Amino acid sequence: MKPIEFKGHNVVFGKDQPEYQPLPALRLEDGTVITCWELSEEDLEKIRLSKKIYLEQLTFNRPLQPILLKSNLEDGFELM
Repeated sequence: MKPIEFKGHNVVFGKDQPEYQPLPALRLEDGTVITCWELSEEDLEKIRLSKKIYLEQLTFNRPLQPILLKSNLEDGFELM
């Protein structure tokens, strides 16, 4: 699974931090950040068999932020 550029992205997090993968994102004025991930055939097969996705977040011991996983950008987002 890898983060990918997508129509409307306007920032790349971690682009100058070699310990992280560059993370293309759409950052909105209200603080919402949207990213897009491309799954490999191996990822798809694992998900098909287990029906599970795990999410790891680095909080650096700060409060966990709300998250929402979606399979389609148009489900609840309006891009300008």
